[in-house]
Amino acid sequence: MLYDQIKNQIKDAMRAKDAIRLEVLRGLSAIFTNEIIKKSAAGLAGSDTLTDDEVIVIIRRCVKQRKDSIEQFEKGGRKDLADKEQAELAILQAFLPSMMSQEEIAKFVTAKLAETNTVVDKAKIGQLIGQFMKDLKGKADGADVKAVVEKMVG
Repeated sequence: MLYDQIKNQIKDAMRAKDAIRLEVLRGLSAIFTNEIIKKSAAGLAGSDTLTDDEVIVIIRRCVKQRKDSIEQFEKGGRKDLADKEQAELAILQAFLPSMMSQEEIAKFVTAKLAETNTVVDKAKIGQLIGQFMKDLKGKADGADVKAVVEKMVG
C-alpha cells in the first residue's frame, strides 16, 4: 500500500540524510495521521489506515499547494523559496500515477463527444468540462482538460 510505502521511506530518507525528502515525507505522515484521526472520530470503518485512493487525494492536495506556492514565490521574486517548493513538488509527484497528456485527453474528449452525439455549445462548456472531469478523475489534470475542451470549442 502507498501509505505503508511512504511511512517506510521516512527511514530511508533519514539514513540517506536527505533533508528535503525527509521533510516532505514527515509532512505527509502528519497529514495522514490527521486524516486517520478524522476518520476514527467520524466512526468510519477501517480508520486505522488510509486506502491508496485516500493517500493519492492527499498527495494531490499537497501538489496543488506546492504549485500555488511556487507561483506566488516567483511573483514575489523569491527564487530560493520557489526552488525549494519545486524540489518538494518533484518528490510528491513521484508518488502519483502518471497523468494523461493533452493529446490523450483530446482523443478521449473527441471519442466521448462522438459516442454521445453531443453538440458542443459555448454556453454549456462548464458542464461539459465537469462531465469529462468526472470521467477522468485521477487520470488527467483539470487545467489540461479545460484547455483541451476550450480549444475544441474554439
